Amino acid sequence: MNLHLNGRPTPLPDDAVSDEMPLLWVLREVLDLTGTKFGCGIGACGACTVHVDGQAVRSCVTPVAAVQGKAVRTIEALGAPDRPHPLQQAWLAHQVPQCGYCQSGMLMAAAALLARQRDPSDAEIDAAITNLCRCGTYPRIREAIKTAARRLRGAPSA
Repeated sequence: MNLHLNGRPTPLPDDAVSDEMPLLWVLREVLDLTGTKFGCGIGACGACTVHVDGQAVRSCVTPVAAVQGKAVRTIEALGAPDRPHPLQQAWLAHQVPQCGYCQSGMLMAAAALLARQRDPSDAEIDAAITNLCRCGTYPRIREAIKTAARRLRGAPSA
């Protein structure tokens, strides 16, 4: 089996992966991409959010066979240390992370939102970001998304 992962073809060892294996475990245990987190295992919390063909998807409930032939993007490909994504910059500017556990999933959900909507309303943000944050930083998350959206549109910061 092969994945198209973070812009590259990625072969998976047949002896380590079955069709039913959740994408999350393929990423974390087989490919050692540990930025995608395990939270609840039932697709409710969003800590495991990745992109599949540009859509935010909960990887803990997505069988790896379901993403065969599709583009999968993880938090490792969102930005780079020398060139962070505008969301990552806004996350830091607004001091979003506290414990940080949910943040990779939050960032991936927010990136999927901003890829389709460059000027989201509060209601659109709330509808797209269904991830859970035990620290309760939702107001900062919303402001960080708006800041990143302005930057992506080339608008001045508020």
